[in-house]
Amino acid sequence: MLAIAIREQDRSYRTAKPYSPNKITMNAPLPTPLFPPSWHAELELGYGLDGGTTRPTLRRHKGPLRVQKHLYAEGPEVCQHIIVHPPGGIAGGDRLDITATVGRNAWAQLTSPGAAKWYRAKGPAYQHIRLRVETGATLEWLPQETIVYAEAQAELSTEIDLEGDAKLLYWDVVALGRPASGERFDAGQFHAQLNIRRDGQLLWHERQRVVGDDGLLDSPIGLDGQPVFATLLITGEIDSELLDQCRTLSTPVRGDLSQLPGLLVARCLASEALHARAWLIELWRLLRPALLGRSAVPPPQNLEHLNNGFNPTRKRQTADLHCRFSGRTPFSPRPQTQLPGSHGLHLRRLARRRA
Repeated sequence: MLAIAIREQDRSYRTAKPYSPNKITMNAPLPTPLFPPSWHAELELGYGLDGGTTRPTLRRHKGPLRVQKHLYAEGPEVCQHIIVHPPGGIAGGDRLDITATVGRNAWAQLTSPGAAKWYRAKGPAYQHIRLRVETGATLEWLPQETIVYAEAQAELSTEIDLEGDAKLLYWDVVALGRPASGERFDAGQFHAQLNIRRDGQLLWHERQRVVGDDGLLDSPIGLDGQPVFATLLITGEIDSELLDQCRTLSTPVRGDLSQLPGLLVARCLASEALHARAWLIELWRLLRPALLGRSAVPPPQNLEHLNNGFNPTRKRQTADLHCRFSGRTPFSPRPQTQLPGSHGLHLRRLARRRA
């Protein structure tokens, strides 16, 4: 009897189903997905003046948010940094947090290599920017446009703190929908908030709320049927002659400027982001020497990405923007020594193609 019992136990052991680690049983923890459903990225930057040169003093990141190598296209006093978001777009659940501090008497210029795309999603995505500029320092925030797809849910907030006589030049371009693809911003929402303070006192407060297919998109008191709107803010005050010169710029946008105590505000409506950015560049060329004390030198990445397409008209417009940056007559050759490194090489290639 004992032998029979042993044989039965042995048979049941050999015929039992093997344990599968992939099989989820009751009360077992769910497996971790291979790819997270959303991106949470953080970037923290700091700049300081060291022996007459503005140097990065802090660069900390978490997730897909980085900066490229810093550049000195204008000399050692101005540090240029390009903020890169490798996924290339922002979808529901994503969260981007960017913090930058410009130390005393330093000068930083921050921009991006391409447009920020906010994709359609069932849930909101977030971007929070916190900038601090210490006494005697200057910050230029010059990103590419923000493209908000139909059915996207974008939540943006920006907080800027200025100390003492700190200087700021900030611009922002928002494109709703994709008119070139026949996509109208008929669903979704875009929320943005901007606060600028000097020594704790509120200098500028703005809240934008755009809902898809809202009546204000076509209303004369709203966007008047234009899918692109842009804003430029720069600290300081200008005289009436320069103000009139800015207002009489020949561009295909509908824009104007307002001089407030300690802050100049410029806004425009446009049919496409390229026109709005060209208007901002023209204002930047005029206002930068007067209010920031330096002549306008083009950030190297602001225009080159437009040459990736095969549209000859768009290439021609891009070359015109290069000319507006530098004050040249459109399509005139440029000496090779005026822009260093790859930027001069890029313009020489443009000249050869035009020839």
